[in-house]
Amino acid sequence: MDNRPRLYLTAAFLCGVLLTLGFKDFYPDLERRFRRRRVPIDTVAGAGLATKDQIDLEDHTRSQKLDKAHHVKVPEGIEACVGNTPLFRIKSLSEETGCEILAKAEFLNGAGGSPKDRVALNMIKTAEEQGLLTPHSGDTIYEGTVGSTGISLATICRARGYLAHICMPSDQATEKSDLLLKLGAVVDRVPPAPIIDPMHFVNRARSLAADHTADPKRPGRGYFADQFENQANWQSHYEGTGPEIFTQCGGRLDAFVAGAGTGGTIAGVARFLKPKLSGLRVVLADPQGSGLFNRIKNGVMFHTLEREGMRRRSQVDTIVEGIGINRVTANFEAGRELIDDAITVSDEKAMTMARWLAEKDGIFAGSSSAVNCVAAARLARQLGPGNRIVTILCDSGTRHLSKFWAQAGNVGGRTESQLEEILGPRRE
Repeated sequence: MDNRPRLYLTAAFLCGVLLTLGFKDFYPDLERRFRRRRVPIDTVAGAGLATKDQIDLEDHTRSQKLDKAHHVKVPEGIEACVGNTPLFRIKSLSEETGCEILAKAEFLNGAGGSPKDRVALNMIKTAEEQGLLTPHSGDTIYEGTVGSTGISLATICRARGYLAHICMPSDQATEKSDLLLKLGAVVDRVPPAPIIDPMHFVNRARSLAADHTADPKRPGRGYFADQFENQANWQSHYEGTGPEIFTQCGGRLDAFVAGAGTGGTIAGVARFLKPKLSGLRVVLADPQGSGLFNRIKNGVMFHTLEREGMRRRSQVDTIVEGIGINRVTANFEAGRELIDDAITVSDEKAMTMARWLAEKDGIFAGSSSAVNCVAAARLARQLGPGNRIVTILCDSGTRHLSKFWAQAGNVGGRTESQLEEILGPRRE
């Protein structure tokens, strides 16, 4: 009988035993490999939580993102932090009036913390382009200001290689001059005086700049920035603030409200927005004691028996700083014909609004910002619900502690203030 079948069976049996012993050691590794292949398909919704084994995901777009990141331009210097400030809805005023009252947060400009950052930077750049300033040459910039423009100039001067010499009225909040000194500026606090007086803070800055340039013993030149008359002022808002507001509003805007000191903000924004928005109303917010309200309403600054700029008195009879003036400036006139109306705001109403914003919205605003918000709320009442109004929050209340906020007082634990305290009773 042929024994080959038995040999085949025996060989097959031995092979089976050997395979079983080998597979016993190999199987766990094979099972793990199998599960790794199945998990991304079976548990994709659970993001791998169904297994203890690590799942490696490959991002094939990573290299593309890294390539793009390498080409992102990093801003150069503090000057690059000027502009593109947020626009946000003031919740309390919007809910109370039925209008959408939006605030341009100019206090978030990154150099001096006010819209004057835009002005200071543009005036310096323009002077550089005209050959009037040379960085790191000893050139000094002189300016007459109630504070905010000086702070912006002092900051940007240091960033671009200049010195700053600031002349300001002695009745302004001391924290402004203190800050200027910390920024390395020379500060002259001069007594309040009318514009015809050589010691008016603007006139003094102009004469100091001329004296510097004429002195051969002093390094560099003296440059008088002249924010009230310098066209680079309103142009900075025409090129920056206005376009930003238009874009942030998606082109839908019914009114723009702002105060005026030099007039650059309201003029520049009005000149940009008016041609694009035919129905837009531009409204001046003016503090008590200022002549601009009468300029818009009646076309003259003072009584007809008085010549403009000749009244011997302090600049403005108000505790509000930064806006309000009793003379005509080139920057204000650049946009005056585009201003549709004016609203005057008393110191008392401005202080009440400042407390309201802190109480209701957590906004600690300066005096000019409070005036703007009073005017915006009044305009909202006039226009009726459904309109969109933009105004400016100029600077923080921290620059107004010793004067405006000292009189406004503490908010304390109040939570029940009524808007009627500011606007008066609602008319039926």
